[in-house]
Amino acid sequence: MEIIKKYSFRFLYTILSITVSLLIITILYHFNLISSNIYQALKLIILLGNILVSGIILGKKANSKGYLEGLKLGTFIIIVFTLLTLLTNESLKLKILLYDLIILTTAILGGMIGINKK
Repeated sequence: MEIIKKYSFRFLYTILSITVSLLIITILYHFNLISSNIYQALKLIILLGNILVSGIILGKKANSKGYLEGLKLGTFIIIVFTLLTLLTNESLKLKILLYDLIILTTAILGGMIGINKK
């Protein structure tokens, strides 16, 4: 329970920044200001960039072992995304599992960078 409380603010900040960023690029895509290839690439870059920054911030706050902070953040995000996937009745596919692995790796990398920037 303490982990959820500790990471809830960082998680909410991450989700809020991802949502706002995706809303902006979706509006640009809707009005044909960006192509579908750029739109798809920006969606991935925004998601991973926000998770990386959150991992760096958590790593800076950690006393040691920043990779564990990133692992906790990444696991928390993956659990929430998996629950959302299951609630939408979408089956878990290999593509989604690889996507989750990339998210986890990015969060761990962010924690490692953050502890070294400290």
